[in-house]
Amino acid sequence: MKALKYIFTAAVAGLFAVACNEGIDSITPVAPGEDTEAPVVKINYPTGDITIPFTDEQTDIDFKFEVTDDIEVQQFTVTLNEQVIGEYSDFKDYRRVLETLSQTAVTIGDYSLVVTATDLSGKTTTENLDFVVTNKYIARYADEILYMPFEGGFYMNLLTETEATVVGTPAFAEGKIGQAYVGDSAAYLTLPGEEFHSNEFTAVFWMKVNATPDRAGILTMGPEDTANAGYPDKQNNRKSGFRFFREDAAGKQRFKLNVGNGEADLWVDGASAADVDPTTGEWVHLAFTISDTECAIYINGEVAKQVAFTGIDWTGCDVLSIMSGAPRFNEWGHNSDESAMDELRLFNKALSQAQIQNIMGNEK
Repeated sequence: MKALKYIFTAAVAGLFAVACNEGIDSITPVAPGEDTEAPVVKINYPTGDITIPFTDEQTDIDFKFEVTDDIEVQQFTVTLNEQVIGEYSDFKDYRRVLETLSQTAVTIGDYSLVVTATDLSGKTTTENLDFVVTNKYIARYADEILYMPFEGGFYMNLLTETEATVVGTPAFAEGKIGQAYVGDSAAYLTLPGEEFHSNEFTAVFWMKVNATPDRAGILTMGPEDTANAGYPDKQNNRKSGFRFFREDAAGKQRFKLNVGNGEADLWVDGASAADVDPTTGEWVHLAFTISDTECAIYINGEVAKQVAFTGIDWTGCDVLSIMSGAPRFNEWGHNSDESAMDELRLFNKALSQAQIQNIMGNEK
């Protein structure tokens, strides 16, 4: 048996030797050739301005670079606003270098990032990027004129950086995304109304409906009721502007829209199709649109009601109320809403159903 073992081992060794000689080339040094090209520098990140949350004043940035050369990268440096923040000269792959340079606490402001690379023959390439770190919100959607995420203790339209006037003592709680507005029995917000006047209009937002009170105003922008000027709790001029509100419907909450064309008002009432069960504790996506031809209510992206319309009139509509019918639509008890609201957006266009569903989908 020992003899057979030795014969087998010798045979394997012989086959290995033949394979090495016949099937695999030996390693032969190759001259690198003439260095004819300058290094190529690419800034992979950032690629433009950096927007951080509006509540922040600084951020951390991971700068990413790629430097290549036909023969060998000797070294490269990185400067930020003319201050050297990185120097590199030792590379595992000297023809293609990938590096990440982390900088903490980069404050809001204008920046110039410069990367300068040199190859082994002394040829140099410089690549620069000017960018801005900002916490100013940039409209995410076309025709967006208001965005209120209710973050950081602010009741603010981030597009104009206008803070709402706060009536009563609303609060913040866990929202659909981050924090949300939560009302109380006498709380609501107001903003100047004139900047929202347009031939077309859309509002989209999330609500977690509280059935207490059993009716409330949600978004309203109407004129003063001069006929009841001495009765601030009986304001109900519906000839212009709009009123979006909810009312009890056999234990559910029914959402309705009223719009004025300058001479009369139009009711958009979807009956049971516009009902929401407030006992579920779930977030509901709500939207309504106004155009020169129709008005519509959407619940969770689906049409609850569409009604033909001749166009909105904005006469006297100088106050937008958020989460109440007060001060311009309270005669029937549509006062402060104790529900939660989040991600409020307004548009100066009547959005399509697909656009509303897209917004809803982006915020799920």
